[in-house]
Amino acid sequence: MTDLAELLGIARDVLDGASSRFVEGVGAPSAVQKGRNDFATEVDLELERTISRQLSECTGIPVHGEEFGGPQLLTGTSWVLDPIDGTFNYSAGHPLSGMLLALVQEGVPVLGLTWLPGLGQRYAAAVGGPVYLNGQPLPRLEPSKLSAAMIGFGSFNIDGAGRVPGIFRFNLLGALSRLSGRVRMHGSTGIDLAYTASGILGGAVVFGHHPWDNAAGVAMVRAAGGVVTDLLGREWTIESGSVLAAAPGVHEELLDLISETADRVRGEVEQ
Repeated sequence: MTDLAELLGIARDVLDGASSRFVEGVGAPSAVQKGRNDFATEVDLELERTISRQLSECTGIPVHGEEFGGPQLLTGTSWVLDPIDGTFNYSAGHPLSGMLLALVQEGVPVLGLTWLPGLGQRYAAAVGGPVYLNGQPLPRLEPSKLSAAMIGFGSFNIDGAGRVPGIFRFNLLGALSRLSGRVRMHGSTGIDLAYTASGILGGAVVFGHHPWDNAAGVAMVRAAGGVVTDLLGREWTIESGSVLAAAPGVHEELLDLISETADRVRGEVEQ
């Protein structure tokens, strides 16, 4: 099999080639309704077909994409692709959106790429690091404090149910605001995790579980020397239901805060 450095180079070229179409399509309307508050544009579908075909032809490795699915990810080797992360932003003409691509081997992300054409930023990393921004290596993450960090936070509806209920997210946001006045809600998991890997953010709280949203960023945060678990502190896997990614030190503080918030919400429910 082609080695990781070669595969990373191929992936870079493919995403570079798709960037102009990504930029041309900004503002594309919803074309496929996928559920409550979730949709895809025609550009999502077009980019996934194009990128998947090129990756398969150039590497012989199958692709699992957000829109069309693909092979299961626990065994073997697969690309995992989100052709447009931050679709609401993209469709509204907001620049905070991008293309996410990971290479997963036996369920473990070993390459991660986050392309943000609207911002002129291209993040990439292989297992072991470093993380590259526009081809230049970035320093590894240093231990830090939550009070000094910006934190990316996932979006929510306070009335939402599901795996991570909206009321818990709301309470966690309130608790976090007491310790850090620099919470950011970008509307893009890929940006939250890439910015954590690069040190712009001290950490990211991700409530989603989809591998196409999370795998690339997890690979990069790990390559940068960050800590990645789920919200309960368990080691992140491709099947995890959430992501907590942060610089050393910040991660521990965030995990304590999440535990305290869960206990408080549980106590309020039981009263």
